[in-house]
Amino acid sequence: MGIYNYIIRRLLYVIPILLGVCLLIFLMFNIVAGDPTAVLLGKHATAKQMAELRHVLGLDKHWFMQYVDIVKSAFSLNFGRSWASQQQIMPMIKAGTWVSLTLVVPSILITNILAISMALVAAFFRGRALDRGLVVLSIIMMSISGLAYILFSQWFFAYKLGWFEIAGYEHGFLACIPYIALPCFILVLLSVGSDLRFYRTVILDEMYQDYVRTARAKGLPEGLVLFKHVLKNVMIPIITNLITQLPSWLLGTLLVESFFGIPGLGGITINAINNADFPVIKAITILSAIFYVIFNVITDILYTVVDPRIKLS
Repeated sequence: MGIYNYIIRRLLYVIPILLGVCLLIFLMFNIVAGDPTAVLLGKHATAKQMAELRHVLGLDKHWFMQYVDIVKSAFSLNFGRSWASQQQIMPMIKAGTWVSLTLVVPSILITNILAISMALVAAFFRGRALDRGLVVLSIIMMSISGLAYILFSQWFFAYKLGWFEIAGYEHGFLACIPYIALPCFILVLLSVGSDLRFYRTVILDEMYQDYVRTARAKGLPEGLVLFKHVLKNVMIPIITNLITQLPSWLLGTLLVESFFGIPGLGGITINAINNADFPVIKAITILSAIFYVIFNVITDILYTVVDPRIKLS
């Protein structure tokens, strides 16, 4: 099967996925969440005001037509306007995505470079004090709350030492660096421990394969076996972990973006939840599903690059 046919076939999977996501969105917000007009108008709103707002927002339509509207917006990527700010949603999400990417991309790259490097060192010294020390360090890093990292870092590094900006954001490649440096550092601390344990496990599993024993029997140095042969053969789990992290990180920075006042997707999502801004939440949920499908396709294609034995089918 050609790569283009494979990509088209996989992208067609978006259709049933989006239909299912739209159904879940409809059920959550129209049945479970209750009437959003009560939140939008406040506790002193009258029944007449709520009925009028429901008509303006289209919430008094038949349930099937409301579901159809959600499906139309998902496939056209036209999500209308925010209920809270009256801004067009797609330009708002695009701007938030670029802001989040300035924080997420360097965080992912630094995290994975550190985690892979430490995992290789741990595997090289497996069973020794350095290996056990790195494992203990990773467990400690995973055990500390993200909130603790944020509050301590803001108080000590930003407030006491004045090394970083406490909060805020400036647009521009160089202008944003003082504002994203500390949040990036925190995201690395939050993630490097779990990635270290994952990479250490897959590397150690690979080191017990037959070809590794054969290479050792031929007299190849342990370092050469590890850094040339083993590392090449663990690229598939590394790529899987690296590529599939990006969509989840874009929305997984909710806490960091909120505390540091960064106007990314995390901040947009929190504001939408607080304001019962259903169209924005709907848009972000649908786009997240699309991102996951696209990045899974990218992951499969990269598999064939690092291992020619894998065929797309």
